[in-house]
Amino acid sequence: MNFSQIKHRGLVLLGCGKMGSAMLAGWLDGGLPAASVWVTDPHPSDWLLAQGVHLNEDLPPDPAIVLVAVKPQMMTEALPTLRTLGNGTTIFLSVAAGITIATYEDLLGSKTPIVRAMPNTPAAVGKGITAIVGNTHTDADALAMAEALLRAVGQVVCLESEAQMDAVTGVSGSGPAYVFHMIECLAAAGQAQGLTADLAMALAKATVAGAGALAETAQEDPAQLRRNVTSPNGTTQAGLDVLMHADTGLPSLMGRTVAAATRRSKDLARG
Repeated sequence: MNFSQIKHRGLVLLGCGKMGSAMLAGWLDGGLPAASVWVTDPHPSDWLLAQGVHLNEDLPPDPAIVLVAVKPQMMTEALPTLRTLGNGTTIFLSVAAGITIATYEDLLGSKTPIVRAMPNTPAAVGKGITAIVGNTHTDADALAMAEALLRAVGQVVCLESEAQMDAVTGVSGSGPAYVFHMIECLAAAGQAQGLTADLAMALAKATVAGAGALAETAQEDPAQLRRNVTSPNGTTQAGLDVLMHADTGLPSLMGRTVAAATRRSKDLARG
């Protein structure tokens, strides 16, 4: 990762909770000097205290990028303190859910380069996926810088418009929770068929993790992978007949799940 501009001008991290810490760890591991990072966080962790970054100090006058990682409800209090950095060349990169680009423009200035991003929790282990979109004042170089920083915690995809962000929230932003609940349900179903709780959970976790890794790396699409392990009239087919039922199965349930999360994301964005 080329940190030359950030090394020269500095990077500001506003908020360093789980997501902020995961990204900071990735940057430092990738070669960003701790001396080039300013972190503002009222309750720094022991880990953060040991990293050697500028912590709760006066910020550089013209940082290359400010990454906003505070909770959405803290945004209107935290951002006005950075208004002096708006309407310039400093890029503001936000990973806060439900806060629109228009809100940032109101708080920081309408000419501020702003990139809105939606990461997900697997970023904590470097396996996240983040969707990004910039405003009209974000040029290709600014978007590339934001993308490079976010690649420290996983994959990055660029959206065509901010309107897609609510659906992204419904699929990948909230999606890990759906998968975690699937693991819970798969383990409970195994236990109901006579397995011990520990064994059922170990099987469920490894099966979901392994299937996900195979889906991500295989040349075949998930539909073909499913067909590959489904023998006609076999055990998998019997299970899929229930899971894929048009009315009561997973397709209908997942459609309603993602739609509900997408609607809620839109509601939050409207305030």
